[in-house]
Amino acid sequence: MRNQACAAQCPWHLRPCHNNRYLIVLYFSVDISMTKIAFLMDPIETVAIKKDSTLAMIRAAQVRGMEPYYCRQEDLVITETRVCAYLRPLSLVEHFAKALDPASVNNGDDPWFTLGSAELMPLSHMDIVMMRKDPPFDMEYIYTTYLLERAETEGVRVVNRPGSLRDCNEKLFATAFPQCCPPLVVSRRMDVLKAFHAEHKNVVFKKLDGMGGASIFRVMESDPNLSVVLETLTNSGREQIMGQVYLPEIVDGDKRILIVNGEPVPYALARIPSAGETRGNLAAGGRGEGRPLSDRDRWIAQQVGPELVKRGLNFVGIDVIGDYLTEINVTCPTCIRELDAQFGLDIAGDLMDSLVS
Repeated sequence: MRNQACAAQCPWHLRPCHNNRYLIVLYFSVDISMTKIAFLMDPIETVAIKKDSTLAMIRAAQVRGMEPYYCRQEDLVITETRVCAYLRPLSLVEHFAKALDPASVNNGDDPWFTLGSAELMPLSHMDIVMMRKDPPFDMEYIYTTYLLERAETEGVRVVNRPGSLRDCNEKLFATAFPQCCPPLVVSRRMDVLKAFHAEHKNVVFKKLDGMGGASIFRVMESDPNLSVVLETLTNSGREQIMGQVYLPEIVDGDKRILIVNGEPVPYALARIPSAGETRGNLAAGGRGEGRPLSDRDRWIAQQVGPELVKRGLNFVGIDVIGDYLTEINVTCPTCIRELDAQFGLDIAGDLMDSLVS
């Protein structure tokens, strides 16, 4: 244990343990050039090199002299009571790492990263683990958070905090801030959902575990498909779903606002639906347009930010349509590259700096 004077200056939080006891977890400042950082992510060869946000984080770590490592979910192991992983040293090739320009590596056809040999080692040999596995948020994802939570107790910092990844469903978590949200309902009862639709007449229904704009339905007044939409989304009344009042401001964009350690990036990426669509998600064909935050955007971020810090959610993307918060994305937020390109930012660099300051 480091001396008390050092410990007193370090960020810390209480971790609930068994028998009503708590573990004090201290985060010590370290020399950034000595920092070992592991990226737990999807297969690196499958990422979209033109826009992937995790690549921006890897680059930011590499150019700061940090030591990036790579692993996937299947690389996690518990052995002799310790959480370990088959970790491989990772680096982006030099000319690609300069600006993440896909043209510099023939749009990915040329080699753009190198991986060293895998070595089984305790995760506690890392200073930071970046949990950057894309949804789906399934049982395998939950098991991964259990393993990472164990690793936290052994001294590694995990971003975002595994327990909060489990607790903060990206749609339900937004309801913790009712002053920011549009009228909404969460239920699997047909009578409740239909009553909400009858009251508001123009409603968006969506699954609680949906991603990328999948399984989102706009149901207008007198729509003959109301019953079948609700039956499909709730799996005939067996799964909770969310209904939100339709916000016509969606035509001006579903704004993604990135929050780093509780502070919003000063620009949002407005994801504008394509013609005939009500979904602005880039995965659903929307286009991204950067904009400065409005006063209302900043107010929403101020409402949410302190709770994110409290929960160890260091990198988050909130979604705002018009004046309303609709989702809080904690698992693997994106849009770094788009905002960096439009406004000359270094969002991933700011994140890396904040994690070791």
